[in-house]
Amino acid sequence: MRKCKDVQKLTDNRHLNLYHIDALDKEGKSFDYYFASRNDEEHIKLRTKEMKSEGIVIYAVTDEISPRLALIRQYRYPLDAYVYELPAGLINAGETAAQAAVREMKEETGLDFVEYTGGSPLYRRPFFMGPGFTDETSAAVYGTVSGQISDEDTESTEEIRIFLADKATVRRILETERVSLRGAYLMMHFLSSVGGPLTFLER
Repeated sequence: MRKCKDVQKLTDNRHLNLYHIDALDKEGKSFDYYFASRNDEEHIKLRTKEMKSEGIVIYAVTDEISPRLALIRQYRYPLDAYVYELPAGLINAGETAAQAAVREMKEETGLDFVEYTGGSPLYRRPFFMGPGFTDETSAAVYGTVSGQISDEDTESTEEIRIFLADKATVRRILETERVSLRGAYLMMHFLSSVGGPLTFLER
């Protein structure tokens, strides 16, 4: 049985919009369902069924004997609080995920990013961010960073502090701080890595 009879766009914002679904429950009864999307009406995934990624999260480590993980502490308006995350952003039209990662890393941190292309492609697939309230997908990009930390290219709406965190710092953040879920899982990979911070990609 088809569960979505119709969908309507309720807002008109260039970044994110609210949609309404005329939905049916498992007994065939009608109810209202709402979700948010970065996609226009023609490209919401309810219509396209595509797995194209809107954004990326960047797992970036320093090339050192004891590597450090690039983290940011960012103010998030819905929480009115600062949250620890990995650098991330949206993929612009015509960009690959790797190109977006290079650009976003430079904009958010001032650091230079080089993609690591080895390992299994399963780690680079797009995955859904929160399918109960959005159709957005995001993919991870992995690699190394170098250069000098800088926040001079961040936007006026972005309050970001950049860190290169060792394992002890990552553990403390996971134990005591507000952390985004996708950031937390990748931080756990870093924390449990043996033989190098990118070796888990080979499994």
